[in-house]
Amino acid sequence: MTTAARARLRELLDSKQLVVAPGVFDGLSAQLAKRTGQTAAYLTGAGVAAAGFGLPDIGLVTQTEMVERARVVVRALGDVPLLADADTGYGAPINVIRTVREYEDAGVAAIQLEDQAFPKRCGHLPDKELVSADDFARTLGAALEARTDDGMVVIARTDARGPLGIDEAIDRANRYAAEGADILFVEAPQSEAEIERIAQEVKAPLLLNLVIGGLTPEQSGERLRELGFAVAIHPSAVLGPVAFAALTALCQLRGIGAEEFLPTKPAEFFNLVGMSEWFELGQTYQRKGA
Repeated sequence: MTTAARARLRELLDSKQLVVAPGVFDGLSAQLAKRTGQTAAYLTGAGVAAAGFGLPDIGLVTQTEMVERARVVVRALGDVPLLADADTGYGAPINVIRTVREYEDAGVAAIQLEDQAFPKRCGHLPDKELVSADDFARTLGAALEARTDDGMVVIARTDARGPLGIDEAIDRANRYAAEGADILFVEAPQSEAEIERIAQEVKAPLLLNLVIGGLTPEQSGERLRELGFAVAIHPSAVLGPVAFAALTALCQLRGIGAEEFLPTKPAEFFNLVGMSEWFELGQTYQRKGA
């Protein structure tokens, strides 16, 4: 039996309304989303990593940590549908099966999986690596078969635009649609023309990710409705202003200006939670293992 939130999300998608989902990452942001009348919410992996664990979005947060945060957020949202980031699924297809079961049990209305290689990184950072389309098709097949409630939406994300170009991204999106994904998510198109191509050439319901300072140009809800997008997620719409307010308050306590700390793009934000140090560690051990 499906949940009220899953039924609501399916109803919204069937009505061809644009589902606008601000990013949430803890109980407070979820409660505020519900109390301000948001149609849906998006459990942002970047937000959970940064706000929940003080970590950059480079694959350091585990499946169990994300599932526990999803449970907290689902409880706070009540009947408001939660679309939940599940990164790469946290392993091989057998691991993805468990991930889907755990997310489903946590009550999410939709689970998002992507075709990056592990460890993944934020879609608006450079140097992303992908698995093959065939490998992700197996992951997606495992996810679709693992769910016991067909009311839970499966979102397939491709990060191919950065490393392989927009043509490959569109080809992969159509491949994943043919495999049975409910919604397709082409990450980080870099122009209006690319967004329009995705809308015209991907034959499935579509999601667009709008990140403050990210690679994708800002789009109005009206424009996305015109293009036929099903979902718009805004992962940093809450997290960005929260971080800005915290930095400002902390700097005021010290009597210093906040300007030098304020990020303008995702990489600068993740450096506030140690991304450059983590990358240095990774390079150190990569060299030792070479």
